[in-house]
Amino acid sequence: MDKSATPEQLVIFGTGPIAELAWFYFTHDSRYEVVAFSVDREYLVAQAFCGLPVVPFDEVEERYPAASHSMFIALSYSGLNKLRQEKCEQATAKGYLLASYLSSKATVWPGFVLGGNCFVLEDNTIQPFATIGDNVTLWSGNHIGHHSTIEDHCFIASHVVVSGGVVIGERCFVGVNATIRDHVNIGARCVIGAGALINADAEPDGVYSAPPAERSRVPSHRLKRI
Repeated sequence: MDKSATPEQLVIFGTGPIAELAWFYFTHDSRYEVVAFSVDREYLVAQAFCGLPVVPFDEVEERYPAASHSMFIALSYSGLNKLRQEKCEQATAKGYLLASYLSSKATVWPGFVLGGNCFVLEDNTIQPFATIGDNVTLWSGNHIGHHSTIEDHCFIASHVVVSGGVVIGERCFVGVNATIRDHVNIGARCVIGAGALINADAEPDGVYSAPPAERSRVPSHRLKRI
């Protein structure tokens, strides 16, 4: 990040934990200067957040015009990312360019282009020829294999392995420690649960979960080698 350059001014939509994280990352590791937050009027419960003003979304462009400000939609995967998608569309309709955050501690290669409103945290490895769409969240520590595509409006949690040549369709959620084998196609709006292994194509709207660990009948104090 070039600290000598004039920072671009940024408004973050949201005042939850993800918005607070976005403020932290953009502030410490990007060319942007966060100047305000915004929420829908019915959720406006405080006038300030992280020491900055909070303004209703229906009047944000009056105080922070799109001509001189970008916006980032800091929402989770609610409704299979639909709410975040809708807010992105509403912000775009107001004229805002949607900022993206790419951690300086992520690994990418020449030619990589990140879509709008993406949130790529530390220790992600994105191999050559991988493609990331718009409004995609990659939480920390993922492997995105070569020639793979993550389409728009997805949320990939931490320590996910996406092997080479994979396609993940729009609005998917992939949970922590999931593994997707190479050249597998994941249909739109799928939920891949924590720890799941996907080794064949997944039809749209599927839910895939790994069996949870079960408590042993042997109590811990009876284990001899621990």
